[in-house]
Amino acid sequence: MVVRQYNEELQYLEKLTPYSWRIKKGFQPNMNVEGIFYVNNHLEKLMLEELRNSCRPGMVGGFLPGVKQIANVAALPGIVGRSIGLPDIHSGYGFAIGNMAAFDMGNPKSVVSPGGVGFDINCGVRLLRTNLMEKDVLPVKEQLAQSMFDHIPVGVGSKGIIPMNARDLEEALEMGMDWSLREGYVWAEDKEHCEEYGRMLNADPSKV
Repeated sequence: MVVRQYNEELQYLEKLTPYSWRIKKGFQPNMNVEGIFYVNNHLEKLMLEELRNSCRPGMVGGFLPGVKQIANVAALPGIVGRSIGLPDIHSGYGFAIGNMAAFDMGNPKSVVSPGGVGFDINCGVRLLRTNLMEKDVLPVKEQLAQSMFDHIPVGVGSKGIIPMNARDLEEALEMGMDWSLREGYVWAEDKEHCEEYGRMLNADPSKV
């Protein structure tokens, strides 16, 4: 890891707007693209304080600051555009939590990083592959984003389009992907691409 004083580190960060920061190449070694992250005033202070603490003498071990992790992702082979920190950005395991990246499938050096999909805590994030090209998505990206927002519930108290009661939830927790298959939400072959085939046989919902 590059070791610099805090003021030296700040030379690689540029505040673009009240809510966005640019991470310049060189902040971490071998960055292929720049980074950018989006934060409010409160989270901005936390991100910079995290970086400041990492520059103190004797600070070793633990997670890298979130801004460093965004920059490390920018060094992954095949990354395109920028390494992006979304508004929930904070230190994670390799990838920062809230870090997003896209990779060029046409580049034989491109990687698929398990660190980007929550492999360490099984948080249920999925890596999705489509046959769509950039030219297919760009004309409808606003509609696509809105459709995802409409159909994916987020936050405490939000509701989705799938009606569930307490018994349904217990079954879903116990059966895992087999419940989704029974209800018609997935294809059988999807299980081949999930850890434990989408179901941990010893799962006990009463422990949750």
